[in-house]
Amino acid sequence: MTAAQIIVQGVQVSPLGFGGAPIGNLYEKVTEEEAQAALATALDHDIRYFDTAPFYGHGLSEERMGRALAGRRRDSYVLSTKVGRLVSREPWSVRTAGDQFAVEGTRAAFDYSRDGVQRSFEASLERLGVSRIDILLLHDIGRLTHGARHAEVLRLALDEALPAMARLRESGAVQAIGIGVNEQEVVLDVLPRFPLDCVMLAGRYTLLEQQHSAELMTYAPAHGVKVLVAGAYNSGLLGPASAPGATYNYGPVDAVTLERARSLYAECAREDVDVGAAALQFPLAHPAVAGVIAGLRSRHEVLSAVTRVRAQIPAALWRRLQGSGLLPQGAYVPGEAS
Repeated sequence: MTAAQIIVQGVQVSPLGFGGAPIGNLYEKVTEEEAQAALATALDHDIRYFDTAPFYGHGLSEERMGRALAGRRRDSYVLSTKVGRLVSREPWSVRTAGDQFAVEGTRAAFDYSRDGVQRSFEASLERLGVSRIDILLLHDIGRLTHGARHAEVLRLALDEALPAMARLRESGAVQAIGIGVNEQEVVLDVLPRFPLDCVMLAGRYTLLEQQHSAELMTYAPAHGVKVLVAGAYNSGLLGPASAPGATYNYGPVDAVTLERARSLYAECAREDVDVGAAALQFPLAHPAVAGVIAGLRSRHEVLSAVTRVRAQIPAALWRRLQGSGLLPQGAYVPGEAS
């Protein structure tokens, strides 16, 4: 694994980060023992960046992460969490769209108000058992999530949520602020209007696809904004070793995308390269990228991700992918980034 990279203000992340959604029971339940084994294995293998959110298991991911990090020197790891939702415990909770966490009796409701940001932040500190957060991200703004309410949510983000986050940064309770989203359009809406330190973009700058992040990946380095790449496996599509998975964008994969993934697997097989290794390493070559975050739910998945990010990949693979049109000719690739 390469040396840690600075985002801003002295915040450093390990190139491979631990994504906390799976240990919040994403799609299926994960036992406490499994979650703690995954987190301990990550720490044992020099993963020092941990990302979570109140939405992940409605606080469960934060609680589990807090237990794993308890007693460790606070400067020995980097922690990011998010604001934009408030968790409540209700006997008959109504789920919001897109909530696929296997938890009961709770809900996570959107709240982008100034007060909502402060309450969410304080609740996260309590669940995590810490007094400060390294990177605080505004979670899931954008038309993809909010549809007809997009304009209203964007206004709240700019007028209330982001200024509240900036004040937390000024107070020293947070070192860096940004947004965590699945679409570049809202990032390009926000960046010229509010100064951010970083952006977490999920699933849009990956081995599989770069076209829906091209503008951001040009804008970010020119304006000193670092990008944290999440969803490098495209929601599990590029995760399996031998053939594509069945999910993409948190739902069943469509035929066109599946065929492209199959082509990636075929080209990687010709160079005897694990697709998952190429998927984790490809984003790290871009000068805007500070780290890649992989969602991990078990000790086995952590060990696999560590092996993949450290694997030697021949330059011939990147030439092959560019020659076949699966990567653009001008794409940054490992070993050739400037």
